[in-house]
Amino acid sequence: MAIRGVMRAGYVQIRSTDIEGSIEHYRDRVGLSHVGTGDDGREYFKAYDEFDHHSVVLRPADEPGMDFMGFKVRNDADLTELTDRLYNHGVQVDHLEPGSQPGLGRVVSFQIPAGHTIHLYSEMAIADKTPPTHNPDVWDEEPRGMRATRMDHCLLYGPNIAETVELFTEVLDFELAEVVVAPDGSYIAPFMTCANKAHDVAFVAAEEPAIFHHVSFYLESWNDVAHAGDVMSRYDIPVDIGPTRHGITRGQTIYFWDPSGNRNEVFSGGYIHYPDVPRRTWDAEQLGKGVFYVDRRLNEAFLNVYT
Repeated sequence: MAIRGVMRAGYVQIRSTDIEGSIEHYRDRVGLSHVGTGDDGREYFKAYDEFDHHSVVLRPADEPGMDFMGFKVRNDADLTELTDRLYNHGVQVDHLEPGSQPGLGRVVSFQIPAGHTIHLYSEMAIADKTPPTHNPDVWDEEPRGMRATRMDHCLLYGPNIAETVELFTEVLDFELAEVVVAPDGSYIAPFMTCANKAHDVAFVAAEEPAIFHHVSFYLESWNDVAHAGDVMSRYDIPVDIGPTRHGITRGQTIYFWDPSGNRNEVFSGGYIHYPDVPRRTWDAEQLGKGVFYVDRRLNEAFLNVYT
């Protein structure tokens, strides 16, 4: 599959009300590498199988939530083209100079109809320590904690979901791989991909804008999801639900919270998406089975606890 334009979810900046507890959580429990601290107090992390300098940023703050999510674009020419397309679509675009984050090149920043801030960028410095590439072992440092391999996707809540899907599909060339629809055909929960993962970002319709539901970290296998559950129990990490699996995306999952109350997910599996694959559609009355395939119902926290 030739990937052009937007390639993947690249980074997310999360607000932390307990920065020391959050460093321990993401480094020692989720298993990310802590790659540095900025002059402004922001903390930077990457997962083992990522080459870029960072994928998770923690910003000290008085309340939890997400500041922005960044998507990496193939090259600078594609970034310029996508910027022009955003302008032509009537989107207000801001330009951040190189260095707004360590190792990060120029950034195009804009607000989507659901209220969230999205970044596009094409350049980020390679991390000091990356997966080996010459006669590579599976890993050169023994994985820690839940053994996260990458930051995989985010789920975001907000209004104007149809307009948000239009922006991602018609301007940024994402594909709508799977969707939950209301009886009138409107979108309740679209799952969108820019490559061949089941999703790089998903949305759920809500009245309040710019809501952060969760950031997900990819694990290698169902056994690793079970191991992550053992880590959560050993260190008394609060769990939302799981281990279980999704009907939507077919991934295996556990949802849990970081020390600030931001929801995390560990996720493995999921189908491979290609452009010629028909869209998967769920009716609203099957939403419980779609989200939690085993239990076939949504729990209260999953619906109503977010940041």
